Amino acid sequence: MDKILLGHGSGGKLMHTLIQEHFNPAFGNAGAGDSAVIHVHSKKLAYSTDSYVVSPLFFPGGNIGDLAVCGTVNDLSVAGAVPLYLTAGFIIEEGFPLADLKKIIASMAAAAKQAGVTIVAGDTKVVNKGKADGVFINTSGIGSLADGISISPANIREGDAVIISGELGNHGVAILAERNGLTFEPPIKSDTRPLNSLVKVMYQATDKIRFMRDPTRGGLATTLKEASLESGLCIRIREQVLPVPPQVKGACSLLGLDPLYVANEGILVAMVDPGVAEAIVLTMRTHEYGRNAAVIGTVDRSAPGMVLLETAAGGSRIIDMLQGEMLPRIC
Repeated sequence: MDKILLGHGSGGKLMHTLIQEHFNPAFGNAGAGDSAVIHVHSKKLAYSTDSYVVSPLFFPGGNIGDLAVCGTVNDLSVAGAVPLYLTAGFIIEEGFPLADLKKIIASMAAAAKQAGVTIVAGDTKVVNKGKADGVFINTSGIGSLADGISISPANIREGDAVIISGELGNHGVAILAERNGLTFEPPIKSDTRPLNSLVKVMYQATDKIRFMRDPTRGGLATTLKEASLESGLCIRIREQVLPVPPQVKGACSLLGLDPLYVANEGILVAMVDPGVAEAIVLTMRTHEYGRNAAVIGTVDRSAPGMVLLETAAGGSRIIDMLQGEMLPRIC
């Protein structure tokens, strides 16, 4: 393969191959991800960056502006950090309506206020008409990490409980519906929202959180597969307890999609010590963004590097990373 495909930006197998074969050899294995833990003198910090090219720019439940803020806030949060400061870079196409830009900027300001972060620097570039798609946004963020907090697939242990914080598939299906003029009843809205306040209450319940990730591109399936490969353990999830809302389930059935691979923007998956699983789920359910939190599976050593779905029919299905690009330009 000698050209970049849309699938290379999917968050799935093609993207992972691109990173492993091209970025990692140049930058090192720690240099090609979207977030990292760094040490500055005696301080431990988390740093993250992400770029947003979603199409359409405005969708039910949000727009590219609050998506850009929440996405970076969430990357810092699931690293165990307290998000503090963001930067924002804009690439704007000549002729883009100023009224739309004002709406995007206002939504970014509102999302930053909600998350308790400050946008401290930025950059603006304008390109010729036809050389971009309205506006692209990059946000980078920095947050502080308390002593003793370590979030990593390497920390996952046999017996750990797998927890999801909310419903699957809302963001991806909302984007798809808006893009194609589809309507569903009840309406499907993106779950774009900052998760740092939810992570805060999780840590108030327990410090025995081994791993967290927000399952965006590639969905829950790809996130779990990454964790299984990096930990060398098997992750088993149960189909019957997955929180897939009826309208998302119906839309996916109609369109031939699998909710496990549909992008999310306002949920997280965590792996925790089994002894605290019940307590942390109950605590999460007291938060507005964790009302549908549930234990969806466990970790064992039966099939290292694999994710297995226990189906409602009583069988097992192997879950792999997203192949190709199911829904391009999703974030």
